[in-house]
Amino acid sequence: MRNFLRRPPVDLTPWPGRRLELPLRDGSGDRLLACLHAIPDGTRGLAVLVHGLTGCEDSFYLRLSARHWLRSGYAVLRLNLRGAGPSRPFCREQYHAGRSADLRDALQALAAADGRLFDRGLYLVGYSLGGNLLLRFLAEEAGAFPVIAGASVSAPIDLKAAQRRIMEPRNWVYHRYLLARMRDEARATPVTRSQAEEAAIAGAASVYEFDDRVVAPANGFDGADDYYARCSGLRFLPGIEVPTLVIHAEDDPWIPNDAYRRFDWSANPALALAMPAKGGHVGFHGGERGTPWHDSEIARFFSSVTA
Repeated sequence: MRNFLRRPPVDLTPWPGRRLELPLRDGSGDRLLACLHAIPDGTRGLAVLVHGLTGCEDSFYLRLSARHWLRSGYAVLRLNLRGAGPSRPFCREQYHAGRSADLRDALQALAAADGRLFDRGLYLVGYSLGGNLLLRFLAEEAGAFPVIAGASVSAPIDLKAAQRRIMEPRNWVYHRYLLARMRDEARATPVTRSQAEEAAIAGAASVYEFDDRVVAPANGFDGADDYYARCSGLRFLPGIEVPTLVIHAEDDPWIPNDAYRRFDWSANPALALAMPAKGGHVGFHGGERGTPWHDSEIARFFSSVTA
């Protein structure tokens, strides 16, 4: 709620951003837009930030993290997923929680445009849905890139459990808000939809129905439950070989703890879990310091990996 109600300005002007168009390779013609903040020689690497559901490069938490990484000596790429924010006019299709191939294609396009950006390695950070997407990428695609380390923040690693939690009565205000934003995103892509598709978007009365009637058929899933089962980050954790920090708060109002608690973290030495009692959903605020706790923890983890 703090991220929504209290958004002090985040000044990134000391590090001018450059607009990039990163073509995808699936034949759709879609392109992802990103904002690259390059810094002078001596950078510690490139930090790639991946937003959450209905977010984009200008989401408050993403701008705040970008400032932190720039101050710490990293170049930063704020990536807009397919159909999100500035990417919307350039995409006929839409991102979802498991569409990690888009991140792969974006990084390949970035390397082709300026391979020097990868000279000091990649550091990947995903938030909420973007964190889930990133965990799949780290398990399946990271080996093709010079990824030094990754981190996820408040990722819904059990998508079915997250869907159930969001639809609980205590979350009805957020549920309505989120569903309205999802409808807006679906309608904003530059494609003529059939009457049936428009009816599915308008008629979905819950996040589950939206995933079942809109997301699943558009992406080859056999309904929402198939989408959740095949794309939940939990199933990809055993396959991650890149050092990865996973952050989740016990009091997250939208992402249950059960999946985090039942996974055997000791079985994969590449993974580290940080699960404090407080923090909400991407709400690890840093008080007067201005740096979110999760950014400080990720910075320490990245430093330990490169030490």
